[in-house]
Amino acid sequence: MSNVSDTKLYDILGVSPSASENELKKAYRKLAKEYHPDKNPNAGDKFKEISFAYEVLTNPEKKDLYDRYGEQGLREGGCGGGGMDDIFSHIFGGGLFGFMGGQGRSRNGGRRRGEDMVHPLKVSLEDLYNGKTTKLQLSKNVLCATCNGQGGKSGAVQKCTACRGRGMRIMIRQLAPGMVQQMQSVCTDCNGEGEVISEKDRCKKCEGKKVIKEVKILEVHVDKGMKHGQKITFGGEADQAPGTEPGDIVLVLQEKEHETYKREGNDLSMTHKIGLVEALCGFHFTLKHLDGRQIVVKYPAGKVIEPGSVRVVRGEGMPQYRNPFEKGDLFIKFDVQFPENNWLSPEKLTELEDLLPTRADPPVISADAEEVELEEFVSQSSSGGHRREAYHDSSDEEGGHHGSGVQCAHQ
Repeated sequence: MSNVSDTKLYDILGVSPSASENELKKAYRKLAKEYHPDKNPNAGDKFKEISFAYEVLTNPEKKDLYDRYGEQGLREGGCGGGGMDDIFSHIFGGGLFGFMGGQGRSRNGGRRRGEDMVHPLKVSLEDLYNGKTTKLQLSKNVLCATCNGQGGKSGAVQKCTACRGRGMRIMIRQLAPGMVQQMQSVCTDCNGEGEVISEKDRCKKCEGKKVIKEVKILEVHVDKGMKHGQKITFGGEADQAPGTEPGDIVLVLQEKEHETYKREGNDLSMTHKIGLVEALCGFHFTLKHLDGRQIVVKYPAGKVIEPGSVRVVRGEGMPQYRNPFEKGDLFIKFDVQFPENNWLSPEKLTELEDLLPTRADPPVISADAEEVELEEFVSQSSSGGHRREAYHDSSDEEGGHHGSGVQCAHQ
């Protein structure tokens, strides 16, 4: 691949962008011998650069990101982090921005950005229709005001000597001649902070943690027409930490199920039950809308409502987000309830038939025709599976069974 976006990592290993995995291994082994800290104390960060380049270029996903988008691909792919951050900075300039993890340096090269705090916020369909303002109480970390987020008195914070302030320890283990394995773990001396404070110099209020818990009350405005899954963001209101730009508090709306209405975009739908006489002779009924209004729905006599048919009421759906005076439509599906058996005497049925449209002429029946009886159908699920034998194929008996009566296909 000659048209890669960036070749810095390939240059570190001294290979071309089209190098095979075997060529990458050979180059890494050769350079690792030359710049290993045990053999070359003056190598500085060269060995770490080599290891970082090898790790990226031998990982198919990371290599693809780097080949396509170069440095930016690694930044937004969240590669590295921890003890490798300074290596990335040394190679490319500027630290890692762990986009996928929600933390790292900001895009403008400023302070590291803290993680976002994401919380679900359950809302009713009425809330989304009418809009709502509510208060939400959250607990978050804020910088200790007593020590100004330093953890102790001035000069008390010391760089951790065990990890050299990186928060991570890197261990090199030799697997075979010319082959080493690099491992990193959180420094136990500073718990990954990169700094230590002696017991006597620690702040009494935050106990050297630099932050304290604080209850934050947010005023949340749910606007008319907002939807399930939509986010409300409070910029910079997440946990605070020294030298870190606070992330955001993100509230994700979760719409609760409504007993009458169902939302579909800006439209509403519902099912309404009517009797046979209403379906044939017209009707009117009332509905309580989501804003508390009572609306009257009328349908004239003589216009038949078929079972399962849908009618629409224009302009009675959901308000549009940020344009609440424009609304969708309300769709009503009609479930026609037929009367029970034997609800009319034979005489009344004859009278009813005279009122209804004339039935079709009776069919011509041949002399050898056979009359059958029509019964109510009971589904297999409701009959406990006892009707399965009615559909049993005798071919299942041949050649043995495979699974649940499924036969193997032979080529």
